[in-house]
Amino acid sequence: MTRMRSLLIALCALLLFPSVAACGSDAAADAPKNVSAKTAALGTLTPGVIKVAVQPYAPYTSVRGGKIVGLDGDILASVAKKLGLTIKPQVTDFAGMLAGVQSRRVDITVGGVAWSADRQKQGLFTDPPYYSPPAMAVRSGKTYRTVDDLKGLALGTVEGYVWVKSIQSVPGAELHAYPDATGVFDDLGAGRVDVGFLDPLIIIAAQKQRPELKIRTEYLTPPTAAEVKAKPAYAYFQPYQTGFYLPKKATKLEQAISAQIDAMYTNGEMARLVEKYGGDPQQFLVPAADVAAARRGVDRPQDWTPPTVGRSGQ
Repeated sequence: MTRMRSLLIALCALLLFPSVAACGSDAAADAPKNVSAKTAALGTLTPGVIKVAVQPYAPYTSVRGGKIVGLDGDILASVAKKLGLTIKPQVTDFAGMLAGVQSRRVDITVGGVAWSADRQKQGLFTDPPYYSPPAMAVRSGKTYRTVDDLKGLALGTVEGYVWVKSIQSVPGAELHAYPDATGVFDDLGAGRVDVGFLDPLIIIAAQKQRPELKIRTEYLTPPTAAEVKAKPAYAYFQPYQTGFYLPKKATKLEQAISAQIDAMYTNGEMARLVEKYGGDPQQFLVPAADVAAARRGVDRPQDWTPPTVGRSGQ
């Protein structure tokens, strides 16, 4: 009778909650065979698999044949291989990338995600895989050097990007926010916006791929400390540090990935990948003076030193 009662309880559970059994089966099916204890201890949603949210954002991230390609894709692929993880991409938009991490539907998101004090409250950032100078897409024949030059202009960027707050603080400027970079370039080429704030490799790639737009890359002179003090949102017009973004509870995974990123600076692998996509390691892999100060005592120890390849000649 006791055994019969147990069988009946188990059958009822399967009938009432079939999704529980199905979910467990899916997880088992996704998990690679022979996952090492060290890899399993990283705490990914599925042992041995790292689920990655990305948006189509070449040459940083795009998905081809089930693999993430681009600068961030190559960096993550190298890290995942060393940690024994299989990458499983999920394509979404930028807002979906952040939401997927914050709700822990994915293990990580990559692709030019800027570190900010607000974002780190809801997730974990790795050490910077690279730094990004303040690049602007402008129409040929136009020159904008400083924040003052942007006053009263139509300024475009992608929804959710850190430049949104900066643009909103420019006197007289009109914000144009788009779901993706394509919208920024389309309106820039058509003259509906004057300047597009995007990651530099995106602009460099667009110049080559869409010559009919007649755009070029220009770098904004970073605002002074006094200007940032008067308008704190101007801080995002300065060079920023990117990071791979993970859920708050994924501390072991974040630490393991950060250690691999730091090693790639040291062994020259990171510089080679940046050069592969047309970037200058001296621009992408040398932190600005305020990078360490921004994170020390926030999500890094007081003695944290950001990774760097060092300045030429040093």
